[in-house]
Amino acid sequence: MVAKVSKKLQQAIENLKIQDVYLKSTQAQCEDDFDPKSTELNELLVQQMHSVRKSEVLKTHENGLLVRIYVRLGTRWVTPNDNEELDVKAFVEADFIAEYQMTEELEQDCIDEFAQHNASFHVWPYWREFLSSQCERLRLPRVVLPTVQFSK
Repeated sequence: MVAKVSKKLQQAIENLKIQDVYLKSTQAQCEDDFDPKSTELNELLVQQMHSVRKSEVLKTHENGLLVRIYVRLGTRWVTPNDNEELDVKAFVEADFIAEYQMTEELEQDCIDEFAQHNASFHVWPYWREFLSSQCERLRLPRVVLPTVQFSK
């Protein structure tokens, strides 16, 4: 089933051209009491985070317009404790920026709709590679993310 694209989203798709995707910040950590190499994998739950944080429009020095969309992604490994809460044992988080050239000026609500529905598709391959690399470096259990995974 193909989702119907709104008029505002279609306008943004036609007028925003991807220019760059890059890492803005990252944080990764294993807790002191957690040794990923000696933990039974079935003891860990893996949780995912995805959020579009903001967008901004900038004028370039060539008098063009650039849209930056900030996307935060994360994965954490947790174990349930006696209180039925979750103990975070390790996490990898990253903030990415997707930059787009704006060919025609758009209203903010068009940009916002694009940010919510399209930008993450451009960021996702970079996140998949980054997470895989961080898991290897931290000796965390390997997480294979699907090609695309977003909640509605």
